[in-house]
Amino acid sequence: MNSFVRGCDVWSCSNCLDTMEKQTKRMKRGRGRTSRIRRQKLFRSSVSRGVNESCKPEFIEFKKWLKDRKFEDTNLIPACFPGTGRGLMSKTSLQEGQMIISLPESCLLTTDTVIRSYLGTYIAKCQPPPSPLLALCTFLVSEKHAGDQSLWKPYLDILPKAYTCPVCLEPKVVNLFPEPLKAKAEEQRARVQGFFSSSRDFFSSLQPLFSEAVESIFSYSALLWAWCTVNTRAVYMKHGQRKCFSPEPDTYALAPYLDLLNHSPDVQVKAAFNEETRCYEVRTASGCRKHEQVFICYGPHDNQRLLLEYGFVSIQNPHACVYVSADLLVKYLPSTDKQMNKKMSILKDHDFIDTCWKKVLLGEIISDTNEKRSLVIAQKICHYFIEETNAMLRKVSHMKDEEVALINQLTLVETLWTEELKILQASAEILNSLQMPFSCGWDFQYDVEWKR
Repeated sequence: MNSFVRGCDVWSCSNCLDTMEKQTKRMKRGRGRTSRIRRQKLFRSSVSRGVNESCKPEFIEFKKWLKDRKFEDTNLIPACFPGTGRGLMSKTSLQEGQMIISLPESCLLTTDTVIRSYLGTYIAKCQPPPSPLLALCTFLVSEKHAGDQSLWKPYLDILPKAYTCPVCLEPKVVNLFPEPLKAKAEEQRARVQGFFSSSRDFFSSLQPLFSEAVESIFSYSALLWAWCTVNTRAVYMKHGQRKCFSPEPDTYALAPYLDLLNHSPDVQVKAAFNEETRCYEVRTASGCRKHEQVFICYGPHDNQRLLLEYGFVSIQNPHACVYVSADLLVKYLPSTDKQMNKKMSILKDHDFIDTCWKKVLLGEIISDTNEKRSLVIAQKICHYFIEETNAMLRKVSHMKDEEVALINQLTLVETLWTEELKILQASAEILNSLQMPFSCGWDFQYDVEWKR
């Protein structure tokens, strides 16, 4: 589970697209220097400013619901932004260290909420005890099923109707992922399916609460939606261990309104539950200008992790990386190396194979020969990845023409591969520049040996 959440996908936000289309039509009417200046201003505005959504019916009801729970926001308003979709926009300039949200405990959805509800009695009697995650997911599904009768309806109405985590994507789309991400996506799918299967007995025990069969209410798709809601939107809030729950950590809290904040790897915030004020508080560590989107950082995650856990890819992510598998590393290492197994064992023992290489500090140069060999290996691996990435981008582009119904999912995968290609191309340039000092005194014997 994760610390923060994301907003809607840009392609699902028709409001933004409609606005951009109208602006484009207006710009086409003008010509000349004045029109160019106007177009530039409109473009800059469209990138940084969003379309106010606070007057939409669902947000009007949501605002009333929050006010009843003792929360009113004077800093932010909901808006739809090009590039990120639904988020929160600053009403005034925000200063460094300023409190941007202080959400009362009464607004939070936690296991305490579930225990106090009609589900509490059934959870207390259930054997074996359900997990805190199952309790939250069950409550979400039950409240969504209740519709207008739910006290949480205004919040449920602004939650995404669907998610783009790998577990929600078509298998043919997941097959287009880079191998490390594909393996983790398959693990994620198996984990959620197992979660559903192991929860059926608990769902059956809830039959007295419903007139319909619980199998129709707590379906796999319903539980998947609830699981994704918690997985992508929960903030960290530690609770004490209770006998009515299984031993898994109880650290989840859904934070209505706060969970509209989108992710940016370039910002810093301080966020935690304040035991004294009994509020979940978020302070910005950097300023924000009036009418701009306010961001938080979900953590220093690379794009594969962001896609796996949150269902999106961050453009120009400073934490982005390309993973090199152990098998591929062995493939490109010299076959004459007698200490190959020992070296690979050391890498595995120190978790270097599955770790982003950028986190590994560069050591001192052992010898020119060692540097030459390392550069050759790195270049060959880099070129291999560039060819593979270009091939996958061509494949995705072709599928976008053939699989129109999957265009949004395929665009997500295309963005991931495009961002990885940028890393590889930049890496290739760096490797070429590093090799220049050795170009005059190249080890011909090693080069010949390598080509064998």
